[in-house]
Amino acid sequence: MINLLFIVAAYLLGSVSFAVIVSRLFALPDPRSYGSQNPGATNVMRTGNKWAAILTLLGDAAKGALAVWLAGKFAPDGSLLLVAAVALAVFLGHLFPLFLHFKGGKGVATALGVLLALNIWLGLAAMATWLLVALVFRLSSLAALVAAVAVPVYSVVLALPSEYVLLSLAMSLLLIWRHKSNIRNLLSGKESRFTRKSGNHPE
Repeated sequence: MINLLFIVAAYLLGSVSFAVIVSRLFALPDPRSYGSQNPGATNVMRTGNKWAAILTLLGDAAKGALAVWLAGKFAPDGSLLLVAAVALAVFLGHLFPLFLHFKGGKGVATALGVLLALNIWLGLAAMATWLLVALVFRLSSLAALVAAVAVPVYSVVLALPSEYVLLSLAMSLLLIWRHKSNIRNLLSGKESRFTRKSGNHPE
């Protein structure tokens, strides 16, 4: 029963949309009403308010990290399976938030928070991969996709528990699926590149 409570609480935490909250605090338009209509940091950045986008990014990452940290600290008998289930639940909460009629963000920032809390080296490797691809190709979505493909490989190389390897694979597949429109744009050459002015960032 307590395990179920952990998982439900993690999903509800993941359902908290910092893009919407921060936009309201900064008196910005609802991120679901413009641009990609995606409640994430990248879309918030389209308003030109970098601080709002940064706070959105940090909030979405923090909720992922917090859920995993709490599960790791208070999980009965240090259950790795429960930690993995909580991590997946908070990620799913961001993708399909209860409070936004199950229409959430693409999950990059929340996934990063989860990975950093699971294993700092795994999280840093994912972040470094994103940064490298983003700097070379100036495509935020491509950077997210490459990082998503790389994370399960990193988890195996780092010899992480099988529960975490399967979790990283599940999150990567979900993240790739959430970027299906970006994949179509990449294949057709229509995906927009970011510049220092446009400031696309992972959401």
